[in-house]
Amino acid sequence: MSTKARILEVAAALVARSPDGDVSTRAVCEAAGVGAPALYRHFGDKEGLLSAVVDHGFDQYLATKRERGPGTDPVRDLRDGWDTHTDFALRNPNLYRLMNSPAMRTPPAAALESHRILTEDLRRAAEQGKLRLAPELAAQMIMSANVGVCLMLVSRPATFDDRTLSRRVRDAVHTAVFVPEVMTDPAPAPGSSGTATDGTGEAPVPATATRLGALLRQTPSPAFTPGESALLGEWLDRLSNTAPEQP
Repeated sequence: MSTKARILEVAAALVARSPDGDVSTRAVCEAAGVGAPALYRHFGDKEGLLSAVVDHGFDQYLATKRERGPGTDPVRDLRDGWDTHTDFALRNPNLYRLMNSPAMRTPPAAALESHRILTEDLRRAAEQGKLRLAPELAAQMIMSANVGVCLMLVSRPATFDDRTLSRRVRDAVHTAVFVPEVMTDPAPAPGSSGTATDGTGEAPVPATATRLGALLRQTPSPAFTPGESALLGEWLDRLSNTAPEQP
């Protein structure tokens, strides 16, 4: 095992056992049997080491997402993705708190990849007419809610002790993000377009705009110049993110 790998594994083990999830570089060096110059040579500073620990630990979770091919139902993939995210947080509380610590000035690469995978699944949902909002906004809503729930579960378990909380928040957020019929009948009837309607036979404007925007980005129309496509995409995004009028 290389010196870098040994330092990383020792640091990950110390983080997992630490009462508050923090470790000192001195403790890592002593446990790994290396001097401080070796640690700083490989990781730069303590933040670089902790960022590497997060990526190292989260890599196993992301491996399952990288290996699976896209399913036929992106909504199901997104529900499963929320649940596996929560399960990872509960199994790795110190690592999860570290990953989402505001003290880390640079987001770990693993967090950025996780957000990218979430956005791609939402784009697939948009292409099928199942999304109310632009995929980028929907990804921000889902990620912030999922991370918020997980942080409460791992940081304040005595207060947030309802094991159904994550599922309840997931369903509430998904109700706001997906068109209504998706939540109750994800599979479209044979011969249908797969686009949910508002009960009058017409698809809601934001959902329609979201789908058109996703299709435009997937297959740009030769009828538009790049500038025209960008402008149309911006208009469709505005319609996608328009809040529904209250009765």
